Amino acid sequence: MPVPRLKDAAFAEFSRQRIAELLVGTDSLFFAHRDQIVALANRLQIVTMYPFREYVVAGGLISYAPSVAEVFRQAGTYVAKILKGARPADLPVLQSTKFDLVINLKTAKTLGLTVSNQMQLLADEVIE
Repeated sequence: MPVPRLKDAAFAEFSRQRIAELLVGTDSLFFAHRDQIVALANRLQIVTMYPFREYVVAGGLISYAPSVAEVFRQAGTYVAKILKGARPADLPVLQSTKFDLVINLKTAKTLGLTVSNQMQLLADEVIE
C-alpha cells in the first residue's frame, strides 16, 4: 500500500477513535511526508507535537527537539577528535543538552488554542 494511503488510513482511524492529541516520532518516513501529516492533523483538529521545527514551519503546532546547531557542533567535535587520532570506541556517548521550543501561533488559533504570553516567551521561536 503506498504511503499516502497509509497516512489517510491512519488519520481516518484517529478520527474514528476521536484522537485529540498526537506525538509524531522522529522517523525519516514521517519527516519526508511532513507536509501531508501536518495538513491531515490540522484538518482533523488534532493537537500535535512534532520532533523537528520543519514541521512547525510547514504549519504544525509545536515542536520541542534537540537544537540542530548543537547536534552539529557535537558531531564536529567528535570528527575533530577522530581526525586527531582518537578511537571512536573510546569517545563518550553524548546526549543533547539544548532543546528548541518552536510554536506556530497561526496554527494554534486555527485549532482554537490560546498560547499564553509566558509560553511564547519561553519559546526559542514563535511563528506568526
